[in-house]
Amino acid sequence: MQDRPSLPSPSAAIDAAILRSILARRLRPGARLGEGELASLFNVSRTLVREALMRLASRHIVEVRSRRGWFVVEPSSTEAKRVFEARRAVEAGMMRIMPALEPEHLALLQTHLSDERAAMAAGDHPRLVCLMGDFHIRLGDIVANPVLSEILRDLTARTILISMLYQSTTHAEESHLGHCRIVEALARGDRLAASDLAIRHLDEVEAGLDLDIAADPLADLRRSLDPTGALASPAFSTL
Repeated sequence: MQDRPSLPSPSAAIDAAILRSILARRLRPGARLGEGELASLFNVSRTLVREALMRLASRHIVEVRSRRGWFVVEPSSTEAKRVFEARRAVEAGMMRIMPALEPEHLALLQTHLSDERAAMAAGDHPRLVCLMGDFHIRLGDIVANPVLSEILRDLTARTILISMLYQSTTHAEESHLGHCRIVEALARGDRLAASDLAIRHLDEVEAGLDLDIAADPLADLRRSLDPTGALASPAFSTL
């Protein structure tokens, strides 16, 4: 008797939706996640919402604040440095165990790079943001290790939150070229070069952050009281 494939639970759908929104930069650091609103939106109980948020909290994506509720995390500068250290370790190691690229893998990556170029040419910033983060997740999927894929997805989400807080000035063209070099190294079977290039790419992204910037403690109030933007804090640039 064969096991039936398990279907995603309703609370797992909430996890995935929140994570997708962060990866697409639609949810910013410090955004409030009301249990009641999420329960209504997903047509589930608050208990299921709480379960989903607790799982995301264990992955350092959201946090609960005493008497205030749930919020998307706002990483400190110390945490930002640790996340980049973790990504360097994970992604450099991943390149070293990457299987030889099958033709379909290479075609998928080359299509992804073409999509990045097209988004840059069209000035489609929202799509480009999604593609830039998704590149690393696609590499993890090729390894076909679900544990690694989940770790990489979480680290990528946390990196995006960091870049939104600390004004990333890394240019899209620079990031795209970094992706191209990694694919070229993997295509020729040079895992060690790909590993070194992954570290170089993350070094460049981290170097584009201003980790001396403090998070704006008045961000929520500012947005509520200032619909015209007259009191806005300096604009964040994005990858």
